[in-house]
Order: sequence, then C-alpha cells, then structure tokens
Amino acid sequence: MIIQVKNFVSLDQATKLASENQSFCIQMDDKILLITGSGIKNVPNELEDVTDKFWVFPNDMQLASKVFNSAKRKIALANVEIGGDTKNTLLIGGPCSVESESQIRSSAELLKSLGLTTLRGGCFKPRTSPYSFQGMGLDGLKLLAQMREDYGLNVITEARDATHIHEIIEYTDVIQIGAKAMYDQGILRACAKTLKPVLIKRGFGTTLQEFVQAAEFVLSGGNPNVMLCERGLRTFETGTRFTLDLCGVAWLQEFTNLPIILDPSHAMGYAYGVPSLAKACVAMGIDGLLIETHPDPKVAKSDASQQLDYANFKDLFYSLKPVAESVGYKMV
Repeated sequence: MIIQVKNFVSLDQATKLASENQSFCIQMDDKILLITGSGIKNVPNELEDVTDKFWVFPNDMQLASKVFNSAKRKIALANVEIGGDTKNTLLIGGPCSVESESQIRSSAELLKSLGLTTLRGGCFKPRTSPYSFQGMGLDGLKLLAQMREDYGLNVITEARDATHIHEIIEYTDVIQIGAKAMYDQGILRACAKTLKPVLIKRGFGTTLQEFVQAAEFVLSGGNPNVMLCERGLRTFETGTRFTLDLCGVAWLQEFTNLPIILDPSHAMGYAYGVPSLAKACVAMGIDGLLIETHPDPKVAKSDASQQLDYANFKDLFYSLKPVAESVGYKMV
C-alpha cells in the first residue's frame, strides 16, 4: 500500500510514522508518501487521520506501477533526457570492458562523431571464470571520467558488488546494476541513497515481478531515477547466448512507469545478430538501447564475439534512425 499523507504532516512527522508502522517514507515532488508491504489492504487505524489518498496493490510492484502513476518517469542525464514525453531512444555505445586509454578514447570519439551522448565501459567485471579479465577497476573509472570531461559524454559502468559501489556512484553519471548483481542488497540500498540514474539489468533467471521488485528497493529508498534493462533470459536454446524477451518488454511497458532499455548485444552473444535484434527493439518504442562496440573485437578482453566493430556500429546507427522515426522516436 502507498499512503499519501495530508499537507499538514511534516517530513519528520511522516518519517516517525513510517518507523512506527514498519514502512518507508519518501518525498516525491511536493507529496510525502508512506509505503508498506502490499499485504496491507486497509489504512491502519493510527494513520487514518493523516491519510489524504491511498493505493492498494496485488503485489509489491508499487511505486513502479502504473496503478500508482500512469505517466512514464522522465530521467534526466547530464546532457539528455529519456522517458516521460521526450520520445528519445538513448543509444548507449562503447566496449564491454575499458581496456586502455586509447581504446576507450576511440570509442568516445566514435560516439561524439555520430552526435550520441552516452558512453559505456565495464571497469569491475563480474566474470564467470576467475581466470578471465576482471576489469581495470578504479583506473578504468578514472578513464571514463576523463572521457566525460574531454568529450562531454555521459558515462555508465556496472557495479560488480557492494565493495566498490560508492566509487562508481562518484565517478559515473549512470549506475548499472548487472544481471548477476540484481539481488545484491548492498548495491540496491546504496543506489537508493543517491539521485543519480540507475539502470537495473534483469537477471537471466528472473521473473518480471522479481525484476520490478529490485527497482522497488531503489525507489522506496528515495531515488526515483530508475531504468529497467532487458538483456535476455537463459532458456533451453544453445544457438544464441540468451533469449531476448520482447514479450516481457511489452508487459513492462503496459504495467510499469519506468523507462525501458534493451541490450541485444548480451542477448544474442554474436555480432551478426545484433543489428536485426536492435531494429526490432527500437520498433517497440523503447527508451534506450545498449550496443557494445570495440575498435578490434577479435582481440577484446571480454565478450569478443558480440561486439561490433566501429564500421558496423556506424551502419547500425544510421539504419536505426528511420526505424525510430517510424514510431515517433529520435535516436540520441
């Protein structure tokens, strides 16, 4: 249940009431909200006198639900907005991993030349094998921050675990919570305490409800700037790396108020299929697309098979623009 308290209730008073009723208290615009578990269907007696409005939900998808707010949330990055009524599709490009200054600088130059705004690159890599490249860590974060300063780009990178989340919050414009970290309470709660945009990737064995409830951890902690990223599910299929759940995307668009990003690179796992998948994604009227690109994919230190070279990335960008325009969107 979400309870909007009356205007005469101060934030301090509402915070005390939340503590007494085992609920969360957040301020949204000029409103103060108390959020309880969805199992509560009636306003508690002790809150009746301070309740202005309330919403009841069938499950714990509450702040993210269109039942509470039918309008899609608008997310402001440093130099572009998505969601809301913007009709922008954010094309996030860059390598799987930051490997060197020359490599990440060339990616920044590529994006800048195309008029794009947002650079990605992994610094702390949650690898399946301990013998694989684990990322450059803090040095990689500093390189991303340098690219932001030199080229005016937004930068986004992934948190592997809670040990370095505060460094990522400090250095990046968008915090990515990866599929393997989606349930990490330390990461989710730290992201709830900042107002920086957070992109949560769906775990490859995660239901839609579990996915949205991960977002609720961040939203209920006071950070309204959450985006959901579909990046493919693990199924019985072995011909592709994962299976991109476009049915799930349609469900998220129908029932949640969060901007939706799609990642065809990780879903497909092979560069040859990324352009076709990307076109299908953009045709759904999505808010963002994450495409991995590398100056020389065959020598990439991680996910070499799925990264586009720069020529193919350019071709994809120009082919996506008319697809976006056909559904009333603009690539940014």
